[in-house]
Amino acid sequence: MGGRQAAAANGLQRLVEHPEPRPLPEGLSFTDAEGRPFMFEAFRGKALVVNFWATWCPPCVAEMPSLDRLHAQVARDGIEVLALSNDRGGRAQVEPFYQRTNLRHLGIWLDPRGATGRALAVRVLPTTILIDRRGLEVARLTGDAEWDEPQVVAAIRRLTRTPAAAETTTRT
Repeated sequence: MGGRQAAAANGLQRLVEHPEPRPLPEGLSFTDAEGRPFMFEAFRGKALVVNFWATWCPPCVAEMPSLDRLHAQVARDGIEVLALSNDRGGRAQVEPFYQRTNLRHLGIWLDPRGATGRALAVRVLPTTILIDRRGLEVARLTGDAEWDEPQVVAAIRRLTRTPAAAETTTRT
């Protein structure tokens, strides 16, 4: 198994699926690059891959290109990748990093005080939380991963789709 494939397999082994999806705490907010506040509810109906990271964290930096490629692959499926930076310097610190590392698909999202991460019990960077289309946490991975490997992308698509039992359909 090659290096990327081994890393992807290792990432999948560390992906903890929740038997019962968990609701997110209410009122969690973070900002976009312009400092406008956002809440997860703004993305209702979309699945989310929420990655908590920082520019000073070597494993975070290592996985950012694969998160950027993941976003390019899954955006058309209604899956958003939100990389929430914990850098205290905010946009001034994150934007040059994006430019230097040629990240083209990820938006700049900021949690500089780490409040959203703390509310979600993020204890280690990087940590990634998968949120389904109903806004429920369905899985999390602590540590880095090769997010754009086919088996990882397949797991994300499987875990974040809305279960048939939760869909409402009306028949006449």
